Amino acid sequence: MNSRLGTFLIQLFWSVACGVVMRWVVGLHPDWWAVWLAPALLLTIAVGNPPRTARWMVALAAVIGTSVNFHYFRLVMPLLAVILSIATQALLWMFIILASSRVILRYRAWWTVFVYPVLWVAADTLMAALLPDGNWGSLAYSQGDNLLVLQIASLFGMSGVLFLLALVPSALAIAMSREVEVRRGWLAYGITVFLVGASLIYGHFQLHRPVRGSEVTFGLVSIDDPIGVRASASYAENILSEYDRRVADLAAQGAQAVVLPEKIGVFRPAAADIEKHRLSADAQQNHVWLEAGIGIDDGTRPTNWAWLFAPDGSLAASYEKHHMAPPERREHYAVGNEYTTYLIGGQPWGMAICKDMHFAALGREYGERHAAVMLVPAWDFAYLDGWLEARTTVMRGIENGYSIVRASREGLLTVSDPYGRILSEVPSSAMPGRSLLVRAVVPPQAPTLYTRIGNLFGWLSVAAAAVFLAIGRKRPVVANAT
Repeated sequence: MNSRLGTFLIQLFWSVACGVVMRWVVGLHPDWWAVWLAPALLLTIAVGNPPRTARWMVALAAVIGTSVNFHYFRLVMPLLAVILSIATQALLWMFIILASSRVILRYRAWWTVFVYPVLWVAADTLMAALLPDGNWGSLAYSQGDNLLVLQIASLFGMSGVLFLLALVPSALAIAMSREVEVRRGWLAYGITVFLVGASLIYGHFQLHRPVRGSEVTFGLVSIDDPIGVRASASYAENILSEYDRRVADLAAQGAQAVVLPEKIGVFRPAAADIEKHRLSADAQQNHVWLEAGIGIDDGTRPTNWAWLFAPDGSLAASYEKHHMAPPERREHYAVGNEYTTYLIGGQPWGMAICKDMHFAALGREYGERHAAVMLVPAWDFAYLDGWLEARTTVMRGIENGYSIVRASREGLLTVSDPYGRILSEVPSSAMPGRSLLVRAVVPPQAPTLYTRIGNLFGWLSVAAAAVFLAIGRKRPVVANAT
């Protein structure tokens, strides 16, 4: 075997190996610890090889890694859209890795450790603001169970979490690369250790704060079986009767508020009116606050609602979904634009539906309205993304200091406190369904720094990224020989 072929095979091996490891990073339930380490391998490849070699190695690894979600994407999108989505994700990884390595190699200074995290935060911020799915799948959500780190979201939002998360592999890649010796490298490593350490200390103190407030017993119910407009009367009645029974059972156990999932049924307008009366009767007979997700299809423009009924049976509040999932966009669902809170027990309770809570800007709107708890009917996809969607919603609670009550079909029933601690969680199931009863302390919402300033850190990163990209394109200055 000649040396060139041997070198190529070694490079191919490392590229494939990095791609396999990256599948632990970008999947629907990533290993939180891998996200701190695995990207360092890609960045090391980029700074340790000639540009042409680095490009194909990083490209191959990125495609192998991002293709982990192929089956999931196929559930919600046509094949061409799936291929384009995976290709776009891979290109984003390539762009950020290669742009970062270019600046690192060109300047070889301690401050280049910040290029990789700044580019990620900038890209994440722009996706959140511009794309219909926002920054779904952001690396920051990978830390969903790493509560010490997540507390930084109350200061700088998920941009702060993502910056730390990308800073560590950037420092590791510079340290591991024999080809790169940065000036004042000790500053890069020292600042990294300081920032991570400070965030962990802050998280420790946040998680040890006492939670004081009113006690509320929440009930959650989910039945995975769908009810469409063409469902037979007997089929629909079987499911709706089971919801009635479970609501009554939870109320008998002390539930004060019960949340049902998104679109427990999609009804024609006349049938929706009948279901409204039925839910009203459930709330009145059981003397509970009752929220349910309802779809209404009039044959022209479907709508997706959450209805909140008071214990006297009146319709206290309603909310129309703002952000549609891909199948809803294909069906041209109408889009809501109102933010709904209702005063319960002296505290504002907010309403949102599933994908709405993927958007930090919407979550912040409820923080500014001083919501103490968010009631969130949801519907996930075939049990595949349940953890990710639940933790995405929990992130909004940490950012803005409110509790979350999320009842999902084909996902998880989750209750969390304002610091992201999961008070209780169970998977949903098909008929006869699944119920959850949770007694939680609901403190008054105290606006966080993030609630006050929004994603300021993210937009500053966009500006910094523009500077880094500009100087990365400049030709290095060559000193004249003497």
